[in-house]
Amino acid sequence: MAKMISQDTFDDVVKENVMDFSMTPTEAKEETIKQFEAQGINLTNIIKDLSINGETGRPIINETIDKIKTHISRKSEDMQQLLELLTVLDLECQKSLAHRVLAGKNGAHDALITVLEQTLADTEETPLNTPLLCKCLQAANSLSQKQPDLFDAEALAIVLRLLELKLVDQVDLTCLTLQWLQKACVMHEMNRQNIMSTNLLKLTKPLLRKDNARIVRELTAVLRFLVLDDDIRVEFGCAHEHARQIANELLLQLVELLPVYEDVNVLSDLLLTIGTLAVRQELCTLIDDAGGLRLIFDIMKANLNQVRLSREALKLLRALAGHDAVKAHIVQEGVAPIIKELLETHQSNENIVTAALACITTLTLRVQEHSTAFFETGIAEIIVEALRLHPKNKIVQRNGAWAIRNMVSRSRNQCETWLSFGVEDLLNSAMAEHPSVAQDIKAALRDLGCNVQLREEWTGKAEKKIAA
Repeated sequence: MAKMISQDTFDDVVKENVMDFSMTPTEAKEETIKQFEAQGINLTNIIKDLSINGETGRPIINETIDKIKTHISRKSEDMQQLLELLTVLDLECQKSLAHRVLAGKNGAHDALITVLEQTLADTEETPLNTPLLCKCLQAANSLSQKQPDLFDAEALAIVLRLLELKLVDQVDLTCLTLQWLQKACVMHEMNRQNIMSTNLLKLTKPLLRKDNARIVRELTAVLRFLVLDDDIRVEFGCAHEHARQIANELLLQLVELLPVYEDVNVLSDLLLTIGTLAVRQELCTLIDDAGGLRLIFDIMKANLNQVRLSREALKLLRALAGHDAVKAHIVQEGVAPIIKELLETHQSNENIVTAALACITTLTLRVQEHSTAFFETGIAEIIVEALRLHPKNKIVQRNGAWAIRNMVSRSRNQCETWLSFGVEDLLNSAMAEHPSVAQDIKAALRDLGCNVQLREEWTGKAEKKIAA
């Protein structure tokens, strides 16, 4: 087994080459790598691209963290120097995950927490030092990227303290605070649970306002990240319970913001967040009762050419259709012509086609009247054309087969029309091209009345005959 060394050992040799042999940082690193490789040392665990101070030979990231610690211990009042150090730390942490891990091991998180705590403590006597807080939060965001384990109780307390100040006019500061929360939530179930155990929802409720587009986008991202279920270290997460708690507190307010904004990015985030939170039957009803369906339809019709917004709207409608009464209301309110127009407008976009076909599948499931409503718009020909345009996309072919099956299963009078568009040949070609979804395609062919070769996948045979 090849020998390995620590990062400190590697850095010490680089420093020695700089200081004792007057090498440039680049020459020192190259020489150090050659020395260790000649000795058979495995350097895969070493960060070789650290920026080196040409005067001291030390990695800049280590030196910067030490200077910040010294600034704190000496209670220096040189704010300009501290701002410059925080900027350097921020830039170094942005370079790679390895840089961030090294910074974390050298105490960067604790140093930033201390600066933030001291700055917030000073606000009781002096005005808020917004530039310093922003610089600290920028560095904390860069450091925490893909390192949610660093986010601890002290960090959460600082976030809550900043939100308690209700700095709605300090947009940059508030956004950086919310971004820090986002990074803490990704792939970390315990952080999410700790955050949800606080009064965060009550503190963030005032931020959902008409004149806060940037803040609304960052806050809705936090809400979505709080209902993630992506931490493989935890057997059971609380995503569903978190979604219920957030929805009970903020869902109506999110729906009420839909007619307020015209920015498609804000609207897309709102629709995505509402769909993420609509995890229970009563929540779907709540959105419907609040006039949410009409608002969604108006947004879709006004933004037919917006790809992301259209996709999020279709996904939200599909989520709401999980409630049978709401599903009926969606179709009765006239969604079929809107989806038909969307599908026609974005025929070449696989993402929109996939979402639209999935939405049609859900809305027409086991309801003949819904199937008829869609069929009467002339959507059959458009669906067939979508399948013809994307023969290599397995998900499009599968979703198309689902939509066709659900539309004709209780409306066999439609079959002749579908077949006249050449759908049988398309489905047979898709079955040959994508064997993994053959069963879905066969179901559509069967309900269309086509010849389908059904094969019994498994037949049990007893090892011994059962006595009569």
